[in-house]
Amino acid sequence: MTNRTGHCLCGSVSYEVEGDPSFVGVCHCKDCQRQAGTSFSFIIGVPSSQLKLSGDTVKEYVTHSDSGNDVVRKFCGTCGSPILSELAAQPTMAYVKAGTLDDVSGLTPMAHVWCSSKMDWVDIPEGIPALEKQT
Repeated sequence: MTNRTGHCLCGSVSYEVEGDPSFVGVCHCKDCQRQAGTSFSFIIGVPSSQLKLSGDTVKEYVTHSDSGNDVVRKFCGTCGSPILSELAAQPTMAYVKAGTLDDVSGLTPMAHVWCSSKMDWVDIPEGIPALEKQT
């Protein structure tokens, strides 16, 4: 079992994850592309009960995914760094933006999701599941 820590760009928001992630993946949905300002979002899925989020600048923005579910996107209100997403369809999970982790060693994607909106130049390694959409 590994504990991981992370924080936003300015350090106003930090977190600790107890234990190993349940999911490590890459999301290619248009909302993640817009939020990250790049081609995809590298995420780790953890049970919400194993996540301790701290900081008084955490802001939220709700988007509606193509599958119709609400997605609560939490970010730092000072520097704008995206921290995590919570899906209404999976209320006991949090999807932490891996780029905010202090150490990403040992994290390899288990799957790529929302590949229907993947940018053409992104290649998914052979042997890793690539889901066109996600429910």
